[in-house]
Amino acid sequence: MTIINFLNYSGYMYADLKALEEKLSHLISLCSDLRHENAQLRLDLNAMQSDTELLKANMAEASKRIEALMESLP
Repeated sequence: MTIINFLNYSGYMYADLKALEEKLSHLISLCSDLRHENAQLRLDLNAMQSDTELLKANMAEASKRIEALMESLP
């Protein structure tokens, strides 16, 4: 009787370990995907920040030109 209970316990334990293994595998995959996504987002952010700086410089130049034109008006 003890042997049967042990075998059932072992079967349940195996099922639990298998489920845990699958969950860990999924978590590792998800973590890897998120790391790649994060790296891409960082690249995108850097590109956007560069674009923003360029647009700010263009706006400052346009503002200077408008001020110069306004000063030249009678």
